Amino acid sequence: MLVASWHVAEAAEMVRAAAREPALGRARRTPRHGLPLALAVALTAAVYAASSLLRLRDFRAGTYDLVIFDQAVRSYSRLGAPVAMVKGVHNGFGPDFSVLGDHFSPLLAVLAPLYRIHDGPGTLLVAQAVLFALAIVPVWRYAARRLGAPSAHLVAAAYAMSWPIAEALAFDFHEVAFVPLLSALMVERHDAGRRGQAALAASALLLVKEDMGLLVAGFGFVLLTMKGERRSGLVHIAAGLAAAWLSSRVLIAAFGGDNDYYWAYGSLGEDMPHAVLHVLTQPWAVPAVLASPPVKLLTIALLVLPLLLLPLRSPLTLAVLPLLAERMLADRFPNWWEPRYHYNAFLIALLVMAAADGVHRLREREPSGEARTPRPFRAGPFTQPLTRPLTRPLTRPLTRPFVRAIRAVPARFRPHLPAAAITTATVVTLPFFAFADLADPNLYRHDARARAAAQAVARIPDGALVETPNRLGPALSARTRVLLWDREPRHAPWVIADTAMRTFPFRDVGEQRRRVGELVAGGYRPVFQRAGYIVLTRESPTRP
Repeated sequence: MLVASWHVAEAAEMVRAAAREPALGRARRTPRHGLPLALAVALTAAVYAASSLLRLRDFRAGTYDLVIFDQAVRSYSRLGAPVAMVKGVHNGFGPDFSVLGDHFSPLLAVLAPLYRIHDGPGTLLVAQAVLFALAIVPVWRYAARRLGAPSAHLVAAAYAMSWPIAEALAFDFHEVAFVPLLSALMVERHDAGRRGQAALAASALLLVKEDMGLLVAGFGFVLLTMKGERRSGLVHIAAGLAAAWLSSRVLIAAFGGDNDYYWAYGSLGEDMPHAVLHVLTQPWAVPAVLASPPVKLLTIALLVLPLLLLPLRSPLTLAVLPLLAERMLADRFPNWWEPRYHYNAFLIALLVMAAADGVHRLREREPSGEARTPRPFRAGPFTQPLTRPLTRPLTRPLTRPFVRAIRAVPARFRPHLPAAAITTATVVTLPFFAFADLADPNLYRHDARARAAAQAVARIPDGALVETPNRLGPALSARTRVLLWDREPRHAPWVIADTAMRTFPFRDVGEQRRRVGELVAGGYRPVFQRAGYIVLTRESPTRP
């Protein structure tokens, strides 16, 4: 709200900025590019949705976290609090636990009307596919303003095929579904001089998750590098940090959560004040934490290497640094810093846009008589001290041969080679990440285990309370009340167990088999058994 109110006060400046937008940028937004862009978005959304729905059909989706969000959004659709029983029971918060006490993500409520069309976790997967694909539009517009429409299509394709998006889709649904679109809109609209629209996107970001204030603050640091944008930058920094503190230290606790549940910086201090003091007095501890374990450095490298290190040439990369530091300075929750999971999708749209800006900045340095594409923001007095000491030593040895190769190409093709190189490098990563699953024949047909899972799920009556292995919960969430089958007795009337493959949160299959023995000794009787799946029930069920 602080950002929005300030932008209203600056309405006159917004009009002047829009008037200064270069005619070339306006000329590139012609209708002839609208149809290819719309087709790209539609095709990308279709591929994303098909990939996610195939995983759901093949029992590759998880109760953690897809059923958590499914239960929460279903509660919203029934005009209730976003209760996720599976999360509350498993983590000890109780069956009436609101997900706002886990992560402050009220923006999830906008998906609730979709449950009037289809009530089930597949709705969330399709919505996420569409939201990820829509980010292509602001990414394209930002790149077209700098590199022209053909290069912008290549840059947008690099975003669409990027491995962080692939891994996010493979890990079901999360709040990150909103972030590529909103973050790209925040940057692109501000870049176009539409400050009010940029402020609206920034405000919506603050409703996605409690740490999105760090992303807004990071964009404030970017604005500090722009001439005439220092006041706007300071407002973004203040508003972002204030929103992050309010969400994580006040609102989460107000909804029944634990403010310290996700504190993961024990090597720096027991709480935020101690960690800040430790960093200020012993700054050499920060590089040690960033490099331990080494997979943190691998993840950072994978974020910029497919983009040919070009984000390091753009101040826009400053926007992602606070959010990246939040993960890489942690010493708990190893999934935060691994290439897998969904966390890197929070950053990828801005990094791709930074790569486009990096190409533009390299092109401006070429000694050529050709007309140069003007950019809406001119570098200010803070740009060089903030970016050049960081980027020049890292990029000069690698970009010099790259620039020489571009100069050897005929002039009419030269402008589009950097974008083509980015897209090519992104394509090279495809076999190593989750999009490679699309080439797996087992994704399109049920094997014996999947057929047994479908039969086990079919034995559960509608409306029943059931404990399920992690991979079977999404198949039941639309018509039953799902709990996670774990080490603790929940006394649900129905239980599906897996004795063939390890399932979260058990340590091994032996522990799962012992748990089945405990259930049988406690009065449960098996009514179905195939391919390792066992369905058990009891005649006198008690509520958890």
